[in-house]
Amino acid sequence: MIGPHVPSPIGHAVAGLATAWTADLFPGDRAWRFAPPGTSRFKRAGGALTLFSAALAAAPDLDLLFNRHRTVTHSVGAVLVVALLAAVFAATASLPIGRVTLMCASAYATHLLLDWLGADSTPPYGIQALWPISKAWYISNLDLFPETVRRLPFAPSTLRQNALTVAQELAILGPFTLGVWLVRVKTSARLSTQLPSGNHSAK
Repeated sequence: MIGPHVPSPIGHAVAGLATAWTADLFPGDRAWRFAPPGTSRFKRAGGALTLFSAALAAAPDLDLLFNRHRTVTHSVGAVLVVALLAAVFAATASLPIGRVTLMCASAYATHLLLDWLGADSTPPYGIQALWPISKAWYISNLDLFPETVRRLPFAPSTLRQNALTVAQELAILGPFTLGVWLVRVKTSARLSTQLPSGNHSAK
């Protein structure tokens, strides 16, 4: 499948970042997610787990490699699998299971939400959101996010269309993501003092 697709990997990744930072604002055991002042920006942003959340948000489109786009990987069934794997990882790494599971599963689920809200001109329209319960296709028809184009990726018309699409995604997702980041920065100033010495660097 080389036709239109929504949204772009950039839009999905931004949604994943926003999800990870939003999860950091929930009360509970979260001091380990905040680095003290003077550490790298990467650590202050939540380190590898934040980056992984961004990757998870874009990951469902790996089904393009198998010509099964918008099916199994774009479903609540896949979200549950991600939640289970995240819980196992958290338990193995001695991290808060509930928080890590919520962060990873929610980041993955944003992909389904954005695709459901996006435009789709390639039948069948939408995603198989309820697999394995149902193989029906679902789409909102709100066309909030325009399509990106994969055919002839370096053609001027394709570059222009994809650039406009990414710009609209950032215009929609950017303000929320920036707002969450600014709130997180304020939260970090308070919670980073609770971090045991040398504990955060491994996260």
